Amino acid sequence: MLDNIMLTFQVGLALVGAYQLFLTFFGWYRPRNKKKFAPQKSFAVLVAAHNEEQVVGALIENLKSLDYPKELYDIFVICDNCTDRTAEITRSHGVYAMERHNPNLRGKGYAIEWMLKELWKRERQYDAVVMFDADNLTSPDYLIHMNNDLCSGSRVIQAYLDSKNPNDSWITGSYAISYYFANRFWQMPRTNLGLANYLGGTGMCFEASLLKQIGWGATSLVEDLEFSMRCIKMGIRPTYNYEAIVYDEKPLTFKASAKQRLRWMQGHFDVAKRYFFPLLWQGIKEGSWTKIDAAIYSANVYNFFFGAIISVLLWIKAITPGWADTPMLADINPVFFNTISIAIYVLLPISMFIEKAPWKVYKYLILYPIFMISWWPITFYAFFTQNNKQWSHTEHTRVIRLDEMKKQAS
Repeated sequence: MLDNIMLTFQVGLALVGAYQLFLTFFGWYRPRNKKKFAPQKSFAVLVAAHNEEQVVGALIENLKSLDYPKELYDIFVICDNCTDRTAEITRSHGVYAMERHNPNLRGKGYAIEWMLKELWKRERQYDAVVMFDADNLTSPDYLIHMNNDLCSGSRVIQAYLDSKNPNDSWITGSYAISYYFANRFWQMPRTNLGLANYLGGTGMCFEASLLKQIGWGATSLVEDLEFSMRCIKMGIRPTYNYEAIVYDEKPLTFKASAKQRLRWMQGHFDVAKRYFFPLLWQGIKEGSWTKIDAAIYSANVYNFFFGAIISVLLWIKAITPGWADTPMLADINPVFFNTISIAIYVLLPISMFIEKAPWKVYKYLILYPIFMISWWPITFYAFFTQNNKQWSHTEHTRVIRLDEMKKQAS
């Protein structure tokens, strides 16, 4: 029976891998000639910040210089439980510093929920709300693209996510490689197939009337994934804008990276537990492939968890003669198994080439397998600590401005 269970898990994981590989074929094409509109939507630009005195000034300068009518957007920095000069620096740049003090409800999700309630109380109301992290930078035309998408009927929009500091270390380089792959072979296929896209935690835009209607309600450790699933469950399809680029700072060290990824995986387990079956049943009953795809996506953390276990067992089998009779998919159908495994890795440099990644980043492909394997112990530990709701702060120190970043890339 144990052998049959093992084989069933392997087949299930291989089918999910085959499905993900199938989707990538729809990522080669990028839609062009999107309809353009004159600037008309007003925006509340929210910046989530917890002790971000080192980087928040560069982002505010970036946001104040966007190519969009200045009377159509206001900038609000959510100074969440800050004990440094974040609020002072924010005010010195002439934008709103919204100070929140609640040590019992810590984390970005709670901060956003509080800020939206404060926003609805204000005399001026906005057509849309966009959200950034304090360490971000964005392309000057970001709001132009959000305006176009909102006027075209989108209600929830995710921008293209790129890395602000890909060459700082092999860790930041590995994050950047993951971004290139996700943008081209996760987000773009779903755009081309009319499926739901997924929010990435920053560079997000929401129709204000939608937020007022359903509330935020996403206070898990991965509020972006949680809100994505809420929308899809309600029949609202988040969309993706390839032209609006947001640059995100990634941790420089393995220790900081592991801490961040542990929080992500704990949150992913929580969201998968709450949304996988409801979305799957809804999708089957309604004949909605969008909801079935979202259910599969929500369960990726379990795919990774069991995939790590199977991979380790394969290695043990290779060096343990007594396991010779244990059925492994790699033995039963090595062509199918190896094709999926190799194809996904080959797609990494392909996505980098298509996305015009800086040539210096290619060297990190050598260490990228180590980065991916490092997810295994992190995911395993997250599985047994998934009830942890304690938010942990990722310190950001890389002060770089958009023009400096472009010079480095060139």
